[in-house]
Amino acid sequence: MTGPARWRFTRRGLVRIVGAGGVAAALGGAVAACSGDEGGTGGAGGTGSGGGGANGGGAEPVAIVTNLPDGDDPVAVDTQVQVEAQNGTLTTVSLVTADGAEVAGDLREGGVSWAAGSLLDPGATYTLTVQATGDGGDTSAEMTFATVDLGLDELTYPSIAPLADEEVGVGMPVVVRFDVAVTDHATYEQHMRVTSEPAQEGSWHWFDDHEVRWRPREYWQPGTSVTVDVDVKSLPAGGGIYGQESRRVAFTVGRSVIHRVDATTHTMTSEIDGATARTMPISAGKPGFETRSGIKVIMEKFREKTMDAATTGIEPGDPDYYNIADVQYALRVTTSGEFLHAAPWSSGSQGVANVSHGCVGMATDDARWVFENSRRGDVVEVTGTDRQMTLENGWGDWNATPEAYAEGSAL
Repeated sequence: MTGPARWRFTRRGLVRIVGAGGVAAALGGAVAACSGDEGGTGGAGGTGSGGGGANGGGAEPVAIVTNLPDGDDPVAVDTQVQVEAQNGTLTTVSLVTADGAEVAGDLREGGVSWAAGSLLDPGATYTLTVQATGDGGDTSAEMTFATVDLGLDELTYPSIAPLADEEVGVGMPVVVRFDVAVTDHATYEQHMRVTSEPAQEGSWHWFDDHEVRWRPREYWQPGTSVTVDVDVKSLPAGGGIYGQESRRVAFTVGRSVIHRVDATTHTMTSEIDGATARTMPISAGKPGFETRSGIKVIMEKFREKTMDAATTGIEPGDPDYYNIADVQYALRVTTSGEFLHAAPWSSGSQGVANVSHGCVGMATDDARWVFENSRRGDVVEVTGTDRQMTLENGWGDWNATPEAYAEGSAL
């Protein structure tokens, strides 16, 4: 048996770590590697040992190589650590953080190579320990390295809707929003997945560099279980930005609730699991403030909500300005300010005329019933006006055919 040999890094190519009597030899290739030989000059942070001076009549010594760079410079966070055994197989590979957390990885090619299952955390320290064996003997090595540190302005965090364990309506899209812009849409989309039971086909659609959504071709089937994986930790987002962390969110789809608003007959019919549950008189938007026709999705629920026209661009002093405190049973369906809500002040017009500024108003008892029987993701289908709903206004994802929606994918 020989004494320990230090690891030396080189940019010449794959270089063997050798055991007793071996000679370090440079091999062709682009991957930087660790190498050791008796009496070699050692790079900081690593040690190795080779065994088996009697190597079976000239069998090639076992070599361990990695894709980590040479020297003491911090390692890029988008590095997937890889290890290879030449003239042998890996018996143990351990990649551990400074606080003892082990990074999962997979042995490949029958133990010839190993790859980490995730990229590296910024500003972290890792220790890589490797053991390998072959006809030429056994070898082992250990090294410690640090990664590049990144500030929050260099990291993008993915927020996901729905929330974990939330039960949503059949129209709920998956919404992923990044706090720092992602310009490499294709790379990120390759690392985002939506799976469901039962399986339902769908597509991603990028709205801008901050938001991407996914919807199935048709409304979700009631009772569906959905899992969203956004695997972007340390993944390059473009422009020197990297993913802050990977996330997984699981949610379920509840019963089918669809509210159908007809602005010409001034009525709303609510269907639960395909059966009519309630029909009620309503008042929609008046001329100049028409309620948008199309498919909307309930985004938020408010037991009470102050409604100030200034948030929609109507300033005090305008004849159409209003500021109403404590509006009851309000359900938001657009970002531009459309709600379903109780409107006792328009009771004389409900079922007769459209007098609102775009919201769908109804009697308080009807609004209470709608509020209690609705959840985020339930569908509101509006007909009877020439003003059309758009994809960008709230969760208007259903206002495009599946084929048109898929054109927003980066893949």
